[in-house]
Amino acid sequence: MLEGMLIGLQTALSIKMLIVVIGGCLIGTFIGMLPGLGPMSIIAIMIPVAISMGDPAAALILLAGVYYGAIFGGSTSSILLNAPGVAGTVATSFDGYPMTRQGKAGKALTIAAISSFCGGTIGAILLMIFAPMLSSVALLFHSAEYFALMIVGLSAIAAFAGTGQVSKAVLMTTIGLMMATVGQGALFNTPRFTMGIMDLQSGFGFITLAMAMFALPEALFLILRPRNIAEVSNGDIKNLRISSSEMRSIAPVIGRQSIQGFFIGVLPGAGATIASFLGWAVERNIAKKEEQDQFGKGSIKGLAAPETANNAACTGSFVPLLTLGIPGSGTTAILLGALIALNVSPGPRLMLDEPQIFWSVIISMYIGNLVLLVLNLPLIPYIAKVLSVPRNYLIPFIMFFTLMGAYIGQNNATELLLLVAFGICATALKFANFPLAPLLIGFILGGMLEDNFSRSMQLYDGVAFIWERPMTLGLLIIAAILIVLPRWRAHRARNQHAEVADGD
Repeated sequence: MLEGMLIGLQTALSIKMLIVVIGGCLIGTFIGMLPGLGPMSIIAIMIPVAISMGDPAAALILLAGVYYGAIFGGSTSSILLNAPGVAGTVATSFDGYPMTRQGKAGKALTIAAISSFCGGTIGAILLMIFAPMLSSVALLFHSAEYFALMIVGLSAIAAFAGTGQVSKAVLMTTIGLMMATVGQGALFNTPRFTMGIMDLQSGFGFITLAMAMFALPEALFLILRPRNIAEVSNGDIKNLRISSSEMRSIAPVIGRQSIQGFFIGVLPGAGATIASFLGWAVERNIAKKEEQDQFGKGSIKGLAAPETANNAACTGSFVPLLTLGIPGSGTTAILLGALIALNVSPGPRLMLDEPQIFWSVIISMYIGNLVLLVLNLPLIPYIAKVLSVPRNYLIPFIMFFTLMGAYIGQNNATELLLLVAFGICATALKFANFPLAPLLIGFILGGMLEDNFSRSMQLYDGVAFIWERPMTLGLLIIAAILIVLPRWRAHRARNQHAEVADGD
């Protein structure tokens, strides 16, 4: 191991590799800032460039830099415009955008940059220490465990609902799950619920739905409520620093979510999206009552949690890719394709046969996260100046990137019609005070939930897998606890309030 690390260090610190790391981070950061152009799209575009380099280590370092650079920079559009184009940064907008509306855009970007750096760096340290051991743990997870993990993710929906809105959150999650069934099913390769529309055979596009749920309603709100334009455009963008008390407040969150996010990222099929949602939900559930009320309204803990978790998960996703050759997400599947094109076979032998590739990628993650921090912190005042543009001028900008992101996602005009239809519905739901995040969570997890459940049913001839596999049962128990805990805490709070009222 020590010899491999020295080989990786020598490779990663060469002038060529340092230029490759910086270039990948720059490309990823700026692409990540654009709504709709996520890491998967840019990595697919960059594959010919990476392969032409000829050096597998340099190619993987470039693509990895683009990957975590896009995740790092993806928070910017979520925080400033409420337009998350990447699934892993949806949870960032829950508290990042309210901070922007409060005139704390600079502070929000600073917290996001620091949290992303810490999550990525701690994740790289854990990757170096645990990669050999965690490869065997990942093998224990089968379809039944992934199904249970999806249930755990869905059980956190109560955390995305305000007081007395749990039933609304459940309803929105159910709608999201129903929307995930449109297109070809997991058991049969026949289209479902497409209403005869050919473009719906592959289902609704995530980018289209994300833009319709978050970005388009924001633009419509600015049009329907013009008085809010002046209120937002006068926000103070000079407050870029965070105080020592705020740093002490988010430090435990960063520590917990770095570890949790990394281990979620290790599991193939989980990834940064689930890590960010669970990170936000867990921190809200364990917070004090007065801090819980601030989640979704501009909580610094609510911003730090998903930003830390998604970057740590991004690093953790390299464990199954490098040690097992199993892609944990669509992005790592593209990375796997690039490795195969370069005649490199990722798997248990990679660490022994190609140590310069395995360890140089890990070492480059340290360097890449440092580069990202150095690049992003000085740029925050300039990025935040987007808010100095009058909001009525930003409406066409938001609309343009919303429409462009939806079209690029599926490359057909039907997506634009769906975007407008879903956007109008989302605006009406927002006026009716329905939480939109649970719908997107249900949609994202619905496909994976169905696929793993159908495979488990086939393997075990029914639902016997629930009690035949202890890990599955354990995860389902955790899901039940996540459902019951918020209700129990709310019931206890009502009892305490009643006792205080009786005492008075």
